[in-house]
Amino acid sequence: MSNVEDFLTAEDEEAIIAAIRKAELTTSGEIRVHIERTTTEDPYTHALEIFHFLKMDNTIDRNGVLIYIAVDLKKFVICGDKGIDAVVPDNFWDVTRDKMQEQFRHGKFRDGIIAGILSAGDQLQHYFPWDKNDINELPDDISKG
Repeated sequence: MSNVEDFLTAEDEEAIIAAIRKAELTTSGEIRVHIERTTTEDPYTHALEIFHFLKMDNTIDRNGVLIYIAVDLKKFVICGDKGIDAVVPDNFWDVTRDKMQEQFRHGKFRDGIIAGILSAGDQLQHYFPWDKNDINELPDDISKG
């Protein structure tokens, strides 16, 4: 599978966007998914560049989360902004990573991404609960490179 457009069906993408919206109902955190075919850089370094490019570091509470996937490399990265990193334990993203990896191992990419999104939302609500004044600061769509 070398085409990022073939990685998910339209129905998969709709389900992922619905999961983002559901996760963001309980937290002021902002969750995005970015999918690319590959990168020539270290995936983590590149994910941080995408994080900045998508303006995820411009949220009020600095609580954006990016799930970055390089399809051909079979690599994914979960990055959280400074506001998250300042308050969570070092192993905060391990649960989310493990849930995604388990699904990915079985070729269930849609399920893995959704599991990651919902896990991130569940974890973020403890540190960044939703507030009645909360606004959706970032688009919920899937970005592609």
